[in-house]
Formats: sequence, structure tokens, C-alpha cells
Amino acid sequence: MTSGLIDNWFPPTRENYETILSIWQWFPLGASLQWLVSWYGMGKTSVSSRLNVPGRIGWLCMEAPGFITLLYMMRTLPAQHGIAELPWQNKVLAGLFVVHYSYRAIIFPLIQPSMSPMHLVVCLSAFSFQVFNGTCLGAWLAAYGPTTAAAWRQQLSFTSFPTLQFTAGVALFFAGLAANYYHDDELRDIRRRESARQERLAREKGESAKSIEKHYAIPQAGLFRYMLYPHYFVEWVEWLGFYMAAGWGCMPARAFLANEVTAMLPRAVNGRKWYMEKFGEDKIKEKWAVIPGLW
Repeated sequence: MTSGLIDNWFPPTRENYETILSIWQWFPLGASLQWLVSWYGMGKTSVSSRLNVPGRIGWLCMEAPGFITLLYMMRTLPAQHGIAELPWQNKVLAGLFVVHYSYRAIIFPLIQPSMSPMHLVVCLSAFSFQVFNGTCLGAWLAAYGPTTAAAWRQQLSFTSFPTLQFTAGVALFFAGLAANYYHDDELRDIRRRESARQERLAREKGESAKSIEKHYAIPQAGLFRYMLYPHYFVEWVEWLGFYMAAGWGCMPARAFLANEVTAMLPRAVNGRKWYMEKFGEDKIKEKWAVIPGLW
């Protein structure tokens, strides 16, 4: 009985998939509460708490469930629905998702010079986000979206050049991914430079190098010249490209993009306030949080 209930939801039947997707589209309502509560227990705004988990472990646990769930859907649902071979477009889109989250979940925490502790509430919230997202996108790609070449032609039927739209979407995704890595590395470079400086001072004093204290600076490279959170902005560009490639009728991709923006925008705006308190209004007033001309 219990096993059957789980099987109906993970992976979901079509009816349950539609229920999960309808719930997922209400996520912005909950995310909007961040405009009222500025607390965010990770990164620059991490605080001491008995409910903190190590930053690298927390990051892996909150980011990995998305692509693991999607891969599970891709492995199980086609066989359940008698789909012998998925179209190449489905596989490409699934691959894009896995590429992004392999970097975010595994490579990103490993190459960070340091990571602040993460509050368990933040970790669990992001874990839930990823499971919902991986389920909706994975189920759509594996069984409940277009699963034949003819269905893909219909999915992209609004344009006279469906292959061009798909290709342009994939290209936009990779442009956003490359920009995301570039701006992430600029933030890492600030810590690397500070680590080298503190180690040099320790050597000059004849002391052994101690753990590096938290250090923050105002990044200036790339889009950091205009905004404080370009790594958020270019991640939205990635998923806009994914949505374009999937077709404007892909509800899971549309929901994911909307949910990313509504989850990250309040953090960027609140983060700009943090920068102003830390460095002074004169150094920050010319920079937007994440959307030039708006926020």
C-alpha cells in the first residue's frame, strides 16, 4: 500500500504530475515573503546557530536533489509509459539541466576558497525547491511533454524556424552558464587574493598561517561594474534560454524561471542594503542590485 502510494508520486502519474506542477506554480507567493523578512542564513548573512550545517555539505545537499530527481524521472517514466526512445531534444534539455547543477552542486562548493555555515532552514527550503523542480521538469521531459518528433514540431509550431529557436535557446543557455562561472570566479578571486595577502603577512611575521578571516570587497569585473549580483542575472539568462529551447508552452520551464526570479530578486535587493551598510552609500549608489534600471 505504502509502496504503491510512493510509486504514484515518485515518479508521479500524469494526474499527480499535474497536481505537483499546479502547486509549484504557486511558489512565488511564498517567495514574496522574503520582501518582508530580510534574514537569510547563509553566505554573507550567515549567523552563528546550533542549527547551522557546514557550508560545503549544506550546498551539496540543497543543490544536488534537482538533477538527481530529474535523472530518476528520465530513467523510470519512459519505460512505464511504453516510450522506447525519447527524442534528441528531450535528452539535450535534460543534459543542460545536469550540466548546470553538476557545476552548482559539486564543482562549485569544491573550488570555493571558503564557505560560511548554512542554516538548516535554508538548506531544507532549497532541497524542497530542487525536488519540486526536478520532478516537474524531469516528468515533462520523460513522459508528459513532447515524446515524438511530431510532438516537438507541434510544441514549437508558433515559429517558422523551430530548429533555429531550439538552437538559439541552447546557445543562450551556454552564454549564461559561461557568464555565471565568470562572475562566480570573480568572487572567488577576492577571497584568493585576501588569503594570499594574509599568508604573506604571516610569513613576514614568522608566524604560521591561521584560518582566513571573513573578507568582503566590492567586485568590479564584468557586469559587477553595473550591478552587485550579476551571477543571479546571468543564471536567469540560462533558464530563459532553456525555456526558449523547450518552447514557450513548456509550463515546468516557465515556472522554474519565474520561481528562480522571485526567489533570488529579494535576496539581491536585501543584499544591496547589506553592501551599503558595509561599504557606505557613496560606493554603492551607482550600482543596481541585479536588474539595471529597475532594482
